[in-house]
Amino acid sequence: MSTTSAEPVVSDAAESSASTPPIEPPRPRAAKARRGFGARAALLGPPLGVLVVLLGIWYAISITLSASGKGFLMPMPHEMFTSGFFDPQVSSDIWIALFRTTGVALAGLGIAMIIGIGWAIAMSLARWVERSTYAYAVVLQCIPILALVPLVGFWFGYEFLARVIVCVLISLFPMVSNTLFGLQSVDKSQRELFRLQKADKWTVLTKLTLPAALPSIFVGMRTSAGLSVIGAIVGDYFFRRGEPGIGSLIANYQSRLQSAELFAAILAACLLGVAIFAFFGWLSKVAVGRWYDSAS
Repeated sequence: MSTTSAEPVVSDAAESSASTPPIEPPRPRAAKARRGFGARAALLGPPLGVLVVLLGIWYAISITLSASGKGFLMPMPHEMFTSGFFDPQVSSDIWIALFRTTGVALAGLGIAMIIGIGWAIAMSLARWVERSTYAYAVVLQCIPILALVPLVGFWFGYEFLARVIVCVLISLFPMVSNTLFGLQSVDKSQRELFRLQKADKWTVLTKLTLPAALPSIFVGMRTSAGLSVIGAIVGDYFFRRGEPGIGSLIANYQSRLQSAELFAAILAACLLGVAIFAFFGWLSKVAVGRWYDSAS
């Protein structure tokens, strides 16, 4: 006599449905938008908060000085715009001077890039060049630029050329040091691979060391970009002949005690440095951002 089992019969369809995880419904776009807004707020919130605090401190100091009759020492933040950028004559003078200073800064930066990269390549290809000349690059960096400005003016005059030379002197060393660091930081195994393939120095330079040094070169460019603006302003400040730049305008506003116009010119010079630095940061991402990971 046969007995039948009391176990329930489970079909294949039920087993497959039980083993398959449930399909999650797609998240609405509103949630993604909220998440994106939260990330942007977390990124921009702290700098904006610090800016609000600094403006509050600025207003407090300006009000205190105005009450004591010394308001010219630090004008209200909004006066930079009402008496500076929004005044047709003042804004015209500032933007024209800023354009001239930009030309000086870019010319000096371009020359510093050419000399710095060429110098670093020569030192990477020949060790005797590095032993013979790198110390002078360090000495050039350590000399206070204000001590060389009178000498530059004495030798090269007090116009465009002297201002460009000051820019080159200030912005040269970061290009040399960062480029040399990048050229000498190539992985040793990659160098040995090229050596096994009997590649000459030019092939190693163009196919290995120079591409690998691009991130360091762009770091030098960003650093030198900010320094070139400083050099252009220093040259304008001391070399008053020729077409005046933003440094000459700052000196004029200082001598006339036009504090609102002075602060507006300083803010324009700061924005110029930030713009040039940001441009080379963007250029670095375009050139090496796809394959270079700074965290690796």
